[in-house]
Amino acid sequence: MLNSGKYLVVIAGPTAVGKTDIAIQLAKTWNSEVISADSRQFYDEMSIGTAKPDIQQLSEVKHHFIGHLSVHDYYNVSRFENDALQLVQHLFEKNSLVFMVGGSGLYIDAVCNGIDDFPDTEPEYRNYLKGIYRDEGIAKLQEMISALDPEYFATVDINNPNRLLRALEVCHTTGKKFSEQRLNSPRKRDFQIIKIGLNMPRPELFSRIESRVDQMVEQGLVEEVQRLLPYRHLNALNTVGYKEIFEYLDSKITLDQAIINIKTSTRRYAKRQLTWFNRTDEYKWFEPSQLKEITNYLTENCK
Repeated sequence: MLNSGKYLVVIAGPTAVGKTDIAIQLAKTWNSEVISADSRQFYDEMSIGTAKPDIQQLSEVKHHFIGHLSVHDYYNVSRFENDALQLVQHLFEKNSLVFMVGGSGLYIDAVCNGIDDFPDTEPEYRNYLKGIYRDEGIAKLQEMISALDPEYFATVDINNPNRLLRALEVCHTTGKKFSEQRLNSPRKRDFQIIKIGLNMPRPELFSRIESRVDQMVEQGLVEEVQRLLPYRHLNALNTVGYKEIFEYLDSKITLDQAIINIKTSTRRYAKRQLTWFNRTDEYKWFEPSQLKEITNYLTENCK
């Protein structure tokens, strides 16, 4: 039965738009807590390059799923769905509104709509696939998926190795095509969901991205990545900001070029995020400067 008095408020949008600050202000207004749905911020060893909330921000409002994993831990979106739903129900015991903030659209969708409950793959096969990716590159994974599941190959982002690896794992474990097993209809939740999207004019967003990257470098991004160099093969580190610095540490490019590449990759990532969130008309869009308007909107719609 739908609990009409309980609301999960999603604060989504592209990287660097200001989601964390807005979520903190809203959570303080409703004396609530924040669930992170930014899959890059799950890992304890990755702080600077993922722009985790700082100590001051974390002290203002309680956050969940920030640095709760190690880069060595296996974690996926299905596990996040289960963990986040359990937490949401616990938080609803004392809060009528709970805030979920992030830019990982797949993880947000999992909590809001559900995701297929695929079985875990045995570690040996996962390591086998990782070895193929390491030795033969993403083209080999694309070739394997194209042969096993051409329907999924036609729709997936073929340049996302994690999606390709997961589909190959599911095909191997279940003996069926990944495309045949994906969820066709949303799962019912016993709470209401309100989705807030944050955006700003693109030149302003890109300027914020560039400033943030410069700030990351000043804060010690290179040193953070250097400490993680022995673990560069792990999936968690195959992400923007880390891949580029690995290339610098390999003496393949200069530091200046690595910084330029991070800015370029982050701008592209922001565009992909916006494309994802704009697939649906469920989001009510605001600029991050419109805190008062967002507050009024929630007050009117959370009754």
